[in-house]
Parts: sequence; C-alpha cells; structure tokens
Amino acid sequence: MIETVFLIVGIIGIVFGIWAVSDKNLLRAAFALTFFLLSIATLYVILNAQFLAMVQILVYVGAVIILILFTIMLTRGEEVED
Repeated sequence: MIETVFLIVGIIGIVFGIWAVSDKNLLRAAFALTFFLLSIATLYVILNAQFLAMVQILVYVGAVIILILFTIMLTRGEEVED
C-alpha cells in the first residue's frame, strides 16, 4: 500500500517537475514548482522524515516560492504607449 502511494506521489512530482521547467509562462511554472516541492515533502512524510518535510514546506514552499512570485510580479513592466 505504501509503495503504491509512494509511486503515485513520485509520478505526480515528476509531472509537476517537467511542467515547471518546460512552461513558458513564469507564473504557471512557479505554481507547478510549488506543487513539485509539496510532492517532495509528501515523499518525506511517507519515508517518516516529518521534520525534513516541515523544513521543506516552510523554507522552499513558503519562502522561496513567495520570493519567486514577488520577483515575477515586480519585474513585469507595464507597456508604455508612445
């Protein structure tokens, strides 16, 4: 049973990882990266590494994704009409 859940979460992680690096829209890629990192945290929980899963969620999903989203939002310039 645990092997099946591990395999399903692993496949979901691979799909979101490929989506994150191949999407041309940066916002969608950031959200795909978020779900990829959450799937990694889920794999840590399955492997009984709860502390590592919480660090993964707090540091990577919480801080890094917010930093990436702020960077995307702040660097998008408005088009100025001449």
